[in-house]
This record gives sequence, C-alpha cells and structure tokens, in this order.
Amino acid sequence: MLESKMSFKTQRTFELEIEQIVKNYEMSHMQAVLHYCEMNDIDPSSIGRLISKTLKEKIELDARDLNFFPKAGKLPDL
Repeated sequence: MLESKMSFKTQRTFELEIEQIVKNYEMSHMQAVLHYCEMNDIDPSSIGRLISKTLKEKIELDARDLNFFPKAGKLPDL
C-alpha cells in the first residue's frame, strides 16, 4: 500500500517536498529525507529511485560537512 503512494511521486516532486522540510524545520537534506520516511512510514532503502542527482549532491555535501566523507577541495568564492 505504501509503495502505491510513492509510485505517484516523481524525483522532482519528492525533491520539492524535501526542500520544504529543510526550510520549515531547518534541518539538513539527509535529515529531511529520513524525517519524510519516518512521517510516511516508508523504509528509507526503498526511495532510491526518488533521489535526483541534485538532491544526491546536497545529501553528499551534508555528509561531508558532518565528516562522513573526506573533505573535498573547494574553489574560492568569487
């Protein structure tokens, strides 16, 4: 039953919902995805197809900031 709820979502609509959670609750994208899964009783391992490239990059940046990955070099701001 939960799978049918997710099957109507596109990567874009999922990303927009996650961005709204990030904004409303002031949390990282990684936390927002887990929060979304918890609130909708969804196993986080089942949402891989909904993670867009952009959202994946934001989650990876969050993980780097939390030292889950080695820090990558950044170009200076112009």
